[in-house]
Amino acid sequence: QVQLRESGGGLVQPGGSLRLSCAASGSISRFNWMGWYRQAPGKARELVAMISSGGSTNYADSVKGRFTISRDNYENAVYLQMNSLQPEDTAVYYCYYNSTGKYWGQGTQVTVSS
Repeated sequence: QVQLRESGGGLVQPGGSLRLSCAASGSISRFNWMGWYRQAPGKARELVAMISSGGSTNYADSVKGRFTISRDNYENAVYLQMNSLQPEDTAVYYCYYNSTGKYWGQGTQVTVSS
């Protein structure tokens, strides 16, 4: 089992920035993918960004150039730096871990509004 603990959501004005953090604990595999999905009201959950334990990354087109994903393998943590936030980025953001199984965090709300 893997447990994921997220932090860093909140309310921000358009054009602002937020940084999400997620710490994994439990049966962590050396080779894994960690990342972030989001789900806006009335919409399906969608990929935001992912990063492998080797450093390979994958971003949704809608966030390229604005969001940056990074990780600390020693701390088993993943981070999402979100810049130039827009109202359409408003969603619940879920941390994700995938190796021998898929695991999700409880979600953290990000609201972009003036």
